[in-house]
Order: sequence, then C-alpha cells, then structure tokens
Amino acid sequence: MLAAGCTAPAETNKTNKSNNQDIIDKSKEDQVDLDVWIISNTPRTEQVFTQTMKPFLAERQDINIVVKMLSWETAWSDITTAVATGDGPDIVQLGTTWVPAIAAMNGLVDLSDRFAKVGKEETYLPASWTTTKISGKSNIYALPWFVEARAIIYRKDALQAAGVDSNTAFDNWDTFKKALIQLDGVEIDGQKMSALSITGKNDWNVAHNIFPWVWGAGGKIFSSDGKQATFNSKDALEGIMYYTGLAQEGLVDPTSLEKNSIQIENDFADGKTAMIITGSWMLKDLVTPRDEGGLAGVVDTNNVAIAALPKGPKERATFIGGSNLSIFHNSEHVEEAWDVIAYLSGNEEAQFMYAKELGMLPAQQKLLNSSKMKEIPGYIAFAEATQYGRSYPSIPQWGSAETALVKYFSEIWDLAAEQSELYNEKAVQAILDNAAREINLLMSQ
Repeated sequence: MLAAGCTAPAETNKTNKSNNQDIIDKSKEDQVDLDVWIISNTPRTEQVFTQTMKPFLAERQDINIVVKMLSWETAWSDITTAVATGDGPDIVQLGTTWVPAIAAMNGLVDLSDRFAKVGKEETYLPASWTTTKISGKSNIYALPWFVEARAIIYRKDALQAAGVDSNTAFDNWDTFKKALIQLDGVEIDGQKMSALSITGKNDWNVAHNIFPWVWGAGGKIFSSDGKQATFNSKDALEGIMYYTGLAQEGLVDPTSLEKNSIQIENDFADGKTAMIITGSWMLKDLVTPRDEGGLAGVVDTNNVAIAALPKGPKERATFIGGSNLSIFHNSEHVEEAWDVIAYLSGNEEAQFMYAKELGMLPAQQKLLNSSKMKEIPGYIAFAEATQYGRSYPSIPQWGSAETALVKYFSEIWDLAAEQSELYNEKAVQAILDNAAREINLLMSQ
C-alpha cells in the first residue's frame, strides 16, 4: 500500500524540515508553529508548496509553517507510527485510499461541521470526494487536494509512420489492438520503437494499472453491499485477459514488464516506445530539464498527444488517485490547521497553482473544466478523463486488500510474461478465485 491512491515520486527517500522564514520576514512572537507533513511527488514538491503558501502566509502573520517532507516509500509507516504514538503533525497529506484506514484508527479530526465553509460535495470531482470518508458513513475526515488520472500518451509521428489513424485507434479495445499490431517495430529517425510499454508486477501501480480494464469490461471489485469480492467474475476476467494478454501476444516490450513506472516514462522520453499509459505529470516532466528532475531533451513535445483509454465492451474507465489533506488527531492548533487546509483545498488559485506546478490536476470540478486548464497543452485531455474515472472502495480494509491483490496479480503477470500455454483463462480464473477467497476472509474480520 506504499503508493495507494497516488503516484510514487521521481525523487525518493528525501526527508527534511523547513519553515516559511524564506517566504516572508516576520517576528515569531505570538506565532503558532504548524507541523505539516507533505509527501514528495516530484523533486520540486517542497518548492511548489512554499510558493503556493506565500499569499496565505502574507495575510496570516500568526502562523508559521514547519514542513517535513516524506517519501511515498516510507510515508505509510511514518503516519501509522505517528497515530500509534500520538507524536504526529498538525496537517498531513494522505494518499486518497489511506483516509478510511487512518480515520478508523481515530487518527484524524472529523471535519464534517467545518466543511460547509469551503464548499459542498458537488465542488469536487466525485471520485475524489468519495475518498474523504469511510464508505457508509457521513463523517468527513479530509479535504481533496489534487487528483491524478491515467490516459495514453503517444507519439504522433510514430502513428503516422505506421499508418495508424489516431482518430479511431483509441475508440475501443479492438481498434486499439489493431493499432498496436501496426505500430510494432515502427522506426523514427533510425530508432526502432516498441508499440507499447507497460509495467508488470514490479511496479507500485499494479492494481491501478489493471482495474481500468476490469471496469471497462463491466467488472466490479466488490458486490453492491461491499461484503463480497467480485473481481473474479467473468466480466472482470475478460478485462484482465485483454490487458495482460497484450503481453502474451507480444504487443508490448517484454522488458518493460520487469520495470516500474518511472523507468517506463524514461523509455518513452528516450524515444524507445510509441505509447505508455501514465498521468498528467508526464507532460510536465517532458518540458522540465533533466538536471531539474525532468525528462526534456529527446522527444519533441509537438509530437506528443494524449488519448483516453479505449472503451471496453461495457464502458470507458480509468483510475483516479491523488492526495487529500487532513488534520491529525493530536493537533493542538486545529483552528489554524483548518484554515491552512481550507486555503489549499478551497481557494481556487491555490488549488490550481499547486496542481499545475506538480503536473497534477485540481480536485475542484470547476477548475477541471476551466479555461485555465485548456491553456495548458495536453491537460484538458486528462481533465476529460476524470469524468469516467473510478476510485477504490473507501473502506479501512482496502490497504490490506490491495496488498493481497498485488500478490495475486503478480502471479498472473508471471504467466503472461512467459508467453506460453500456461497462460489461459482457466489458470487466471483460478488465481482470481484464490484472491477472492483471501479478501472475503479479510472483509469478514
């Protein structure tokens, strides 16, 4: 569950503290020090946070922000330890799927009575809003901060060279597979490219990568009452067989199955593959110099375009993740902490600036559909993808359930990568049935 609900950073294992003395020069008399734990999504996360907070802190001379940067690799452990010991921050960033679990540990302040001061449920993207609660309960434990959605980033020149019509290639699963067949081995400027690179079991996004195809086929994770696993249904099996079958049929770079998301994104930036499935941060990376943690230099961004994941037999779907902001249960400065997260979540300029500079998407629906989004090359396609985005069940057990799912999905990837007769519907169904039994037991406890 290391990166559940969000994307792991390009820069990891960075932990440090800073305060806003560089933001504005002011006396510390009568100031409240707010400890804020932020998780690093890019090497520029702390810098972007500091810039975003400037207008607020210029007005609020009574607040001093003390930032501690966490990495996605250790953040879950850091946060749960703080809940247990009572030695935590005032404000904490949480991956969207973490909120129910931390709330169930009594680790977060209930914000239900305060939320109306910021907006209403309709203010935020539905898939993001559901992650602020525990499913079946009305209490609000977090405010949405930013969103990430997955789509296909592709090389326009590669599709043109292969004779693939980008207007129809991404319509549905059939047209998508035909496009991959045509693209396989296409050459641009002497560089032979794979049609598609996708990660297998060695990625933090294993579940995030598979479930859009389950949803596209009409499959669901749990039954309508939330008590039984249904990701082993025939519909779900169809989606998993299609997606993992792309590897079995040799339509993806086989070496990519051993890589993680960052390595795949580097391969695309280096011109080794025509398509990848990733988030909007990739657009930011492609125009950010490499010495600043970006991927600019090889691929001409004028030749880069975005397409939605193809529609499955039942619907079009993608995974929605991101991060929320919460107040830790042991905070002695709840009022000041609320003012900060209300600013970051409710102020349109703050919402837009932080998301844009990180390469993410704002959680407010108004901003997702705004002219500001349309001014950022490529981002509107990701914003549109959020309209058919799905998030995971907002339950305390999800972290444990996802950990179990990754184990079984990894078994499926092992079969698919071998490209042998061992990979078949019967074998994959058996793995899914085993996973369902384990998770049903977990849900019953």
